Amino acid sequence: MQIAFVGQIRNISTQTTNITYKLDDGTGTIEVKQWVDADTQNNMDIDGGKVQSDSSKPKLTENEWAKVWGKLKQFNNRRHVGAHVIRPVTDKMDLTYHLLEATYVHLYFSRGPLDQVKQEPGSGVNGASNYGAGGDMGGQQLPSMTPNARRVFQALKTSPQNNEGLHVQNVAAICSMNVADVMKAGEELLSNSLIFTTVDDSTWAILEF
Repeated sequence: MQIAFVGQIRNISTQTTNITYKLDDGTGTIEVKQWVDADTQNNMDIDGGKVQSDSSKPKLTENEWAKVWGKLKQFNNRRHVGAHVIRPVTDKMDLTYHLLEATYVHLYFSRGPLDQVKQEPGSGVNGASNYGAGGDMGGQQLPSMTPNARRVFQALKTSPQNNEGLHVQNVAAICSMNVADVMKAGEELLSNSLIFTTVDDSTWAILEF
């Protein structure tokens, strides 16, 4: 399966035959392997058993974002991506594009094609008509939820933030709640597809409709 995705580099391990990057795209982590032969085709060379990159090219570093084009593979029951190309993200809009695409794919597989959704305007999350009662988002009503979940949702919806959303610690401070209660409320919102994780499992953003 050919795939393309954007992720944050958590770790880089250099071997004589390949470089292994551990990437986190907000839904989880996966290893991305780029073999030396492929590197050579991209102006990479071997020097004393270590892979040296062309100094004229942007370097891949830990905690920075990268975009990968490659093939999903499996070895010893573990999945990894064999990279055809991996490069640093220089345009931060690539992060937004990735999050929008991931959202679209999630909605496609969880709620069906857009035409089907349009034909069923009364249907909502988990089959609740018009999203149940209480509040609205984008002209649609929200499902019934606990008071804590509503507080967390409102904090995520109204607080200033970047494309990565807000970390659970920030939400706890904004809502004057303890972290355990915020995490529980977040799980409720995630299960109702009202928010999604971004850079890690503890950073959330509103799922706009």
